Amino acid sequence: MTRGSDIFKIKSNSILPDKGKVLISEPFLRDANFTRSVVLLIDHGTKGSVGIIMNKPSKLIVNDIVKEFKYLDNIPLFKGGPVSTDTLFYLHTFADIEGALPIGDGIYLNGDFNAIKRYILQGNPIEGKIRFFLGYAGWDTDQLQNEIEENTWIIGNADMANLVNNQIQDLWKTSLEKLGKQYKAWARFPKIPSLN
Repeated sequence: MTRGSDIFKIKSNSILPDKGKVLISEPFLRDANFTRSVVLLIDHGTKGSVGIIMNKPSKLIVNDIVKEFKYLDNIPLFKGGPVSTDTLFYLHTFADIEGALPIGDGIYLNGDFNAIKRYILQGNPIEGKIRFFLGYAGWDTDQLQNEIEENTWIIGNADMANLVNNQIQDLWKTSLEKLGKQYKAWARFPKIPSLN
């Protein structure tokens, strides 16, 4: 028999965490940094895990941080996580950027920032090519596995093409829905049930 409080409890799926997968937070997670978040894993191993939160906009723009971009159109900036919030990270589609870390399916992290600046200053498109983040999310050894076992996270396959787009307002919901019908109810559950 299912208790009423268990009806809305998401159970982790059987997908294993790995670089290039996404962590999708359970609907009731109350941590301000991770509420209804989708986190792209950029590293996962025995020493811990590192990820970038994909769907948390920042009040800042990249133009506030990179002085060369001061007079360009506003470039969106996102909150990548609560660790190193003074450090700029960027996902992009450029295989030829020296030092870039391949994440999967034509998506790369960081690399030669001067090459990225040149690309942008030449007036090339940013949408669908580059996304910028301040900070990252990190887990010590076994910390992420423990959170998965506590049903805090569901693991999904990343839609890499959408990760460099700035249209992120429904990313948590659509990421849940892609996991199958048992997760669609969670995707529709209101953020504040009392306002429903």
